[in-house]
Amino acid sequence: MAVISKKIPAPDNVKIKTALLSVSDKSGIVDLARTLSEGGVKLLSTGGTHKAIADAGLPVTDVSEVTGFPEIMDGRVKTLHPKVHGGLLAIRDDEEHQAAMSKHGIDAIDLVVINLYPFESVRAAGGDYPTTVENIDIGGPAMIRASAKNHAYVTIVTDPADYADVTDALKANGFETGYALRQNLAAKAFARTAAYDAAISNWFAEALDIKAPRHRVIGGALKEEMRYGENPHQSAAFYVTGENHPGVATAKLLQGKQLSYNNINDTDAAFELVAEFPAENGPACAIIKHANPCGVATGPTLKEAYTRALACDPVSAFGGIIALNQVLDAETAEEIVKLFTEVIIAPEVTDEAKAIIAQKKNLRLLTTGTLPDPRSPALTAKTVSGGLLVQTRDNVMVEDLELKVVTKRAPTAQELEDMKFAFKIAKHVKSNAVIYAKDGQTAGIGAGQMSRVDSARIAAMKAEDAAKAMGLETPLTRGAAVASEAFYPFADGLLAAIAAGATAVIQPGGSMRDEEVIAAADEHNVAMVFTGVRHFRH
Repeated sequence: MAVISKKIPAPDNVKIKTALLSVSDKSGIVDLARTLSEGGVKLLSTGGTHKAIADAGLPVTDVSEVTGFPEIMDGRVKTLHPKVHGGLLAIRDDEEHQAAMSKHGIDAIDLVVINLYPFESVRAAGGDYPTTVENIDIGGPAMIRASAKNHAYVTIVTDPADYADVTDALKANGFETGYALRQNLAAKAFARTAAYDAAISNWFAEALDIKAPRHRVIGGALKEEMRYGENPHQSAAFYVTGENHPGVATAKLLQGKQLSYNNINDTDAAFELVAEFPAENGPACAIIKHANPCGVATGPTLKEAYTRALACDPVSAFGGIIALNQVLDAETAEEIVKLFTEVIIAPEVTDEAKAIIAQKKNLRLLTTGTLPDPRSPALTAKTVSGGLLVQTRDNVMVEDLELKVVTKRAPTAQELEDMKFAFKIAKHVKSNAVIYAKDGQTAGIGAGQMSRVDSARIAAMKAEDAAKAMGLETPLTRGAAVASEAFYPFADGLLAAIAAGATAVIQPGGSMRDEEVIAAADEHNVAMVFTGVRHFRH
């Protein structure tokens, strides 16, 4: 048995005699109130919750009758009163607390059901400053924390998803709650207020443009517990932050097995990449494996965009993730199901395409409704031992950059388009990254190598393999543009790309040996542009 203040043991079971219900989300509250009332529990409530319960014909007492003080200031002040918080915080088996309750006419409150003002949804919907501030709940978190602290005697419920379990427990135990249940609900309650406060503090930092607040907390709500993490011996769970950013966290799973930890990570990488290509500019497809693209392409149709992306590295694409920037149609679906694929994610899908995908029962099909905004400044976070690295997204678009021609030969119009296309992809490839592209199609991708020279060679090797698979005499790197996500520290990486057939190069520039690299490009009549922006991705 646990010991609470003054070494008083917490009771195993607590009889629920009085319940306080005050919720923003009214779903299920009337049914819960009815169960409590039928069990002889006295109901206290406030505002809209009181009205909903009373309208259902159930006996309910307004909190203002308990406090002897009306709701004031548009309901901002209603439960912040000693007769409420004394009823929540009193240690029932402490003689001094009992004496104080008796002296001041405070009755114990045994069960509290609260969910908070919808701050997160108002923020996500882009509410203005005054509206968002008005949706910061004060009384709710105060009552939740008081109830959770005193869980030795008080049962606190903050999630409508828990109503059924609580009512089942009450009915099974003569309207008593066990200590283990109260502990678990208290843990949930503190997690809920922590996530709520995190959302508020992060919104303030964003609204006031505070780049590095003194304290940074990132909270989320459990979406699902995973079978395992990155490897089977690791446990994992998926949390959603409520961020207004369409993607895998907001997607609807139309069919297929539960997504794994790795599926979610890879699907996010795929969808963020394909979002670089607005749907109105034409079809685009990205195929991802282990968070790196193995093929990206545009095309006159979605089917052609997919087949062109697949052609870059059909071997690596096996068991990959496919992201599309437009509605998945039947013709594209027919082509996709020819290859084993883990996940397809798209803004929408036609009924005909759904029926085709349904033939592959384990193939996961996700829809998001729309594409994320690649210019979003939303935060990303990465844990390190004992710390958290937080930054804004890499939201620089190549279309917004001033490209500087640094070689004697300027790129042709087609080379310039290929350069921009390749640099978009480089932003989403693990460093060191080298990408060959031609006519809106990746020709070869080198990712994650310690040497940029190795990345260039691997990308060229993959292009040669792809050419053989397609029955081509020469790989697509011949006459292609090549992108490097960071500067060339030496000319050797550039020379490896030129050896593969690249005729145009796009890179950030900024190396101490830029002149040496430019001279090598000029010697081979290769056009080069500097972006002034790098895209490291670790």
